[in-house]
Amino acid sequence: MQQDWIWGLIGGLMIGSAGALFLLMNGRIMGASGIIGGLVDGSGRGNWGERLAFLAGLVLFPPVLAGLYQTVDTRLTDNVWLLAAAGLLVGFGTRLANGCTSGHGVCGISRLSWRGLAATMVYIAAGGVIVLLFRHWLGVI
Repeated sequence: MQQDWIWGLIGGLMIGSAGALFLLMNGRIMGASGIIGGLVDGSGRGNWGERLAFLAGLVLFPPVLAGLYQTVDTRLTDNVWLLAAAGLLVGFGTRLANGCTSGHGVCGISRLSWRGLAATMVYIAAGGVIVLLFRHWLGVI
């Protein structure tokens, strides 16, 4: 039996624990798009150090763990333009939905938020449609 699922479990536990700790320490929801968005649009000036530390952790922690692996198969495409377009669409979608999967999915659902549940269901459905379209019908990814 493949053991790859354990990394998803560990990652989920880490994200859930970080969200709970962030809420306990700051009294705010740990939504990555809101934290980063506050840096970009200037609305997070009051706690910019905390926001930068969060962003630094997102960027710097994966290379720290990279030494534990021989190879990493992310199953990403080599098409840089497709990745850039996907990133822009995700950014647009998180602004449109007033949050991302960490805010709505992890923190919203754990607080029994109907808005978080609805947003997460839309994210999952949209992701499924995109994979069906771009991988199986168009063969782009």
